[in-house]
Amino acid sequence: MEYKIIIVEIIPVTTAHADELSALAKNIYKEYYLHLWYPGGADWYMNEYAYHPGTLRTELADTGNLHFIVYEGEEPVGYLKIRMDAILPGTELANSLEIERIYLHKKAAGKGIGKKLMQLAEKTAVQYNKKIVFLKAMDSSKDAIAFYEKMGYVLSGRLTLSFPQMKEIFRGMVILQKQLID
Repeated sequence: MEYKIIIVEIIPVTTAHADELSALAKNIYKEYYLHLWYPGGADWYMNEYAYHPGTLRTELADTGNLHFIVYEGEEPVGYLKIRMDAILPGTELANSLEIERIYLHKKAAGKGIGKKLMQLAEKTAVQYNKKIVFLKAMDSSKDAIAFYEKMGYVLSGRLTLSFPQMKEIFRGMVILQKQLID
């Protein structure tokens, strides 16, 4: 019997990776979120608002953000964006870290990679003496919410997105948080 060992690496990325990150983000987004939008909305969101290489270059240049690409072997399968000095919505707690984006290709799900990314974010928070890690998730993403809850995150708020191109039924978001340091 032959075994194939696949090495998973999580690599910090810089502005030089903007094009690769853009392509990866769009490909993953298409797997999960196209149904959220009216015609043309997803294209606007991916190509003009969130994942345009120029937009990502700006985000990557901001020292308040950390970005990582996950490789399974040679193939990029996910990414993580951390906002280092985020304020937990509904509070004045500035000593928080936000997991702003945590995306994995469907083929990479269920392999422990998401858990590794969450642990990386929490380890980073501890290194920088952050008291809380939080994230926002679509309230319709039941599997993702269940995963975050399994990782120790609790519901701490709700918000509604205001994108007119997005179907109203999908604009709800939940905010989940985890207390790290008392």
